[in-house]
Amino acid sequence: MSARLLRYVDWTLLGTTLALMTFGGVMIYSATQNTGDPMGFVKVRVLHALFGLTLLAVAAAVDYQAIARAWRPVLGGAMFLLVIVMLVGITTMGSQRWIPLGPLGGFQPSELAKLALIIALARNLEAHPDLDSWRTVIPVLLIAAVPVGLIVEQPDLGTAMVLVAITAAMLFAAGAPRRIMMALGGATLAGVPVLWQMLHDYQRRRLIVFIDPGVDPQGAGYALIQSKIAMGSGQMFGKGLLHGTQNLLNFIPEQHTDFIFTVVGEELGFLGAMTVLALFAIWLWRGMTIVYLAKDRLGMLIAVGIVSMIAFHVVVNIGMTVGLMPITGIPLPFISHGGSALVVMLMATGVLLGIGMRRKKILF
Repeated sequence: MSARLLRYVDWTLLGTTLALMTFGGVMIYSATQNTGDPMGFVKVRVLHALFGLTLLAVAAAVDYQAIARAWRPVLGGAMFLLVIVMLVGITTMGSQRWIPLGPLGGFQPSELAKLALIIALARNLEAHPDLDSWRTVIPVLLIAAVPVGLIVEQPDLGTAMVLVAITAAMLFAAGAPRRIMMALGGATLAGVPVLWQMLHDYQRRRLIVFIDPGVDPQGAGYALIQSKIAMGSGQMFGKGLLHGTQNLLNFIPEQHTDFIFTVVGEELGFLGAMTVLALFAIWLWRGMTIVYLAKDRLGMLIAVGIVSMIAFHVVVNIGMTVGLMPITGIPLPFISHGGSALVVMLMATGVLLGIGMRRKKILF
């Protein structure tokens, strides 16, 4: 990588990413105290982090324009893996999402599909600067429809929602007319009854208990009720790291993955939770700065896709722990346990850093 490019590295964005990832390792250790082998989780976390940081460096070093030119094999490869997982994938908690990798655990192709879709959409939206008709918008929607459909089939409604949110944000940033955006929103609302019929029973129960957890306090509403109890019991300063009773007594389900923010709230209190939110706010601020400073439309669109992906994850994950969002199984970026998500988030951060590093034309 050129020394001139390194001068434009957004060290605040990189430092915030490292801070969130390190904090996540500490919280995973705390959240897995009752497993008997918390260091085992930390060791796996370190391996995933090292691999992810390597890909971050590679993604930052490669020109994002070259990455975008390869959008067909990138998206095609992600779609191929989504088909493979339907054939040989491991089924966990009702969803067939993982490709087994033997002693290395498994890989979740739907995580890679997020970044692949961002690259594909950015390249196609750049090629159609005038999104003034359905003729130019529909091909973009079809590109997104394929991975969304495959992921819904797993079923993984949470990740499908992420892809829909990314598509909407990128269309808006690309200048899609208000009438088209409103029509898409209206079509989405009109399709809710159809979607409801397509949902599995456990997915319907999750939506019902979001409105009233007391409907099924020992079943579908259990996770939300226990999450609220844990968050509230932390009060201002928390019970102390490694001393969360809801955590240690295993009352919080999926406490090292989907509900890890609950462990933060219980053990570190309101101040700890606000610190995490402040770090994410800094990350998103630097990401939006790169969106603003991007030297071309392609870089701007890729950056918007990455920032919207992280923002949606943060809002939905933290929202579901406090009862403001339905439980969807979306991890908290850089913090939740999960190798596929961490590696892809770090790789996406590398692409974002690369866009920022190339915001000015470098003359040789």
